[in-house]
Amino acid sequence: MNIIYDDSKRVFHLQSGTEDNGTSYVMQVHKNGYLGHAYWGRRINNVNIDELLVLAQRVSFSANPEEGNSLLSLDTFPQEYPAYGKTDLRVPAYSIQLENGSTIIDLRYDSYKIINGKPALSGLPAVYAESADEAKTLEVTMIDKLIGLKVILSYTVFKDYNVIARNVRFINEGTTDLKILSALSMSIDFDNYNYDFLHLHGSWARERHIERRPLIKGNQSIMSRRGASSHVHNPFIALLNKDATEDNGEVYGFSLVYSGNFIAQAEVDQYDTTRVSIGINPFDFSWLLKPKETFQTPEAVMVYSSDGLGGMSRTYHDLYRSRLCRGEYRDKSRPVLVNNWEATYFNFNAEKIEAIAKVGKQLGIELFVLDDGWFGKRDSDNCSLGDWVVDKKKLPDGLKDLAERINKTGLKFGLWFEPEMVSPDSDLYRAHPDWCLHVPDRSRSLARNQLILDLSREDVCEYIIKAVSDVLRSAPISYVKWDMNRNMTEIGSELLPPDRQRETAHRYMLGLYRVLDKITANFPNILFESCSGGGGRFDPAMLYYMPQTWTSDDTDAVERIKIQYGTSIVYPVSTMGAHVSAVPNHQVHRNTSLKTRGDVAMSGNFGYELDLTKFTEDEKEHVKEQIAEYKELRHIIQFGDMYRLLSPFEGNDTSWIIVSKDKTEAFAAYFSVLAVPNGPIKRIKFKGLDAKKNYTIEGKEGIYGGDELMYAGIPVPVLEGDYQSVVWKIKSV
Repeated sequence: MNIIYDDSKRVFHLQSGTEDNGTSYVMQVHKNGYLGHAYWGRRINNVNIDELLVLAQRVSFSANPEEGNSLLSLDTFPQEYPAYGKTDLRVPAYSIQLENGSTIIDLRYDSYKIINGKPALSGLPAVYAESADEAKTLEVTMIDKLIGLKVILSYTVFKDYNVIARNVRFINEGTTDLKILSALSMSIDFDNYNYDFLHLHGSWARERHIERRPLIKGNQSIMSRRGASSHVHNPFIALLNKDATEDNGEVYGFSLVYSGNFIAQAEVDQYDTTRVSIGINPFDFSWLLKPKETFQTPEAVMVYSSDGLGGMSRTYHDLYRSRLCRGEYRDKSRPVLVNNWEATYFNFNAEKIEAIAKVGKQLGIELFVLDDGWFGKRDSDNCSLGDWVVDKKKLPDGLKDLAERINKTGLKFGLWFEPEMVSPDSDLYRAHPDWCLHVPDRSRSLARNQLILDLSREDVCEYIIKAVSDVLRSAPISYVKWDMNRNMTEIGSELLPPDRQRETAHRYMLGLYRVLDKITANFPNILFESCSGGGGRFDPAMLYYMPQTWTSDDTDAVERIKIQYGTSIVYPVSTMGAHVSAVPNHQVHRNTSLKTRGDVAMSGNFGYELDLTKFTEDEKEHVKEQIAEYKELRHIIQFGDMYRLLSPFEGNDTSWIIVSKDKTEAFAAYFSVLAVPNGPIKRIKFKGLDAKKNYTIEGKEGIYGGDELMYAGIPVPVLEGDYQSVVWKIKSV
């Protein structure tokens, strides 16, 4: 980890990670003050800038910003943070409108500062350093002197993590108002387009499926306009060399620490260069920046890997697990839970809940979670959101009584909330109809019979903080599932003036982060899990406040194989909630064995979402064994290194292995979706083990060398029928 500045050549050389496995990032200040990108890739020691940043004269259609210098056109110069119109006609990283209506900005280099450690971002979540010697941060100040606009480009490198974290601050030091029309978190130019473009797409109940396709000329992008990072696209993209695989080849990852509308894009221009950028979606966004005011972009986390897609993933896993997630549960094993949602839906009482908890205790479960339906008059999804008071019809003795009864069974007690929402049929809405997102004189569209509270308003945020905090103080609550079950429509705020209405969606996110920061800080012993119709807001920013997310509302084991595999491209296993549910499955109506459901769910934060009282005695014995097995393995599963072995997006079989950091233990899983008649003998080759160690495999005779298990592999047992699985527990000897 180092940041080197060569004053004679005006070159910045950033080095992240270790000397053996590190990244170099190189920039140069051009003599005219433009900041050019020269290199990002495998760590290098010496920089010959003339070989890395080559300028060439182009045709007259590539205009020159300064007379007499035909070598410099910003339309071909690889800028670090480009604007549109000052001879650069490619996709810009930012756009500013002046009071005269023009949008031409001309940022030039002013100064730099190197900081030990990593400064926090005002009002926004970000990865962090726990001590000043863990990271270094370079701040490069760019100025447009004509209008007094200062832009600070921030780059952080880490000692232990092979990443570059970037963000941007806009400061209006002029005398007139500026309007930000777009402000992305990073931009970078590659000198070719010989890459594949990878992203994670989906829908509700089908999140984070992997798509990889070649880059083509023009612009390719993913985005959200939904007011959340969304089920449809995750705020992440990667460029992969054409020959890059899971284990080999160069991969460049871009992950945005933000939960709202975003865009991630790659533009290939006429000279075969590629510009990649990511940040807040400019669509329906603007921000009025008055004199002396500052605007802070979210953080983009960039990972370079020379060890394929798997190497990139494990870098994100380590960083996000240890320096994005926070709090008591960051490094603590997560409890095995049972959630009553698919067991009872809205139809429950205290006796039914206690009965499920008592069976759970017999089986080894550690936490009971009471889902939707405990408050107001909530017998269906058409009322009571916002009224966070106990439904005395269902729970006549209150929440405290129920929590204590659960605690007496030996289980901790958790609770579901959906604090960002309001039902039109609620006391809150009747008292404050102006508190939801809405546009005057327009109808208010409902989704799941609810509206979204306007978190751009301080009074609404304060209400949520108080309402949720009052409940959390009222009973011994150890866990919170924080849900958010619709996307934004009619995005407007009653308190914002007309020239700030397009700030509403981003101000909402700032308000949400303030609410989450306050509540999680006030209740540090509670384990918080985020949710948005399952995985509709599974993004790095939410992990800053809540170290795990309900991965998907789809609990079918077969569907979950793809969902959890795709999620692992960026997010560690410790962030994924994964439950065994009833069959036929409530989403796809598929029947799978209890074993397969358990084997899939064990590759996450394990739990159950069904009526435990309906188990047969044989099923109870099986579940006891599953839970005992998971408890034995969870320190590996939740905090080990994950290696993907077979992709469900490429065939009928899926496999992965999770290896402890010291490589002494491992958990491997193999899944076959459909039975194949007269099929071949299959072998599985493990990864991540120590080639010099010897291992045993539970249930198999003999000693196996790590090299043998990785290079020769072992045969997969014959699996009969559809939807089958096998797991291996591996230990060094």
